[in-house]
Amino acid sequence: MSISRKEISRKERKLLDEVRDVMLLHHYSIYTERTYCNWIKRYIRYHNMTCREGLMNDEDKVESFLTHLAVDKEVSPSTQNQAMNALVFLYKQIVCLLKKCNWISGKGGDKDRRY
Repeated sequence: MSISRKEISRKERKLLDEVRDVMLLHHYSIYTERTYCNWIKRYIRYHNMTCREGLMNDEDKVESFLTHLAVDKEVSPSTQNQAMNALVFLYKQIVCLLKKCNWISGKGGDKDRRY
């Protein structure tokens, strides 16, 4: 089984550079890019990840990080939502290209919406 150039260049690139490129491709705001990259950095630091393989045991890690924000850091629900959206973006747009992620829906919370 041979490895294509695209796979080699993908492995050599930094994760946040790849996130920025995808966000640029989809015309995200620079402010959204900065915010999402900040949350992704915090997530990676929280779990002491050193390589992409650390992103593979994903569901429990995301849940524990969001619980940490809510319980230990006592951040507001809107801040938790922002962190969750950054992680949903990470797993849907970057990690799911490597594997199938059926557990990500991007919908969550018990928000009572009124229109």
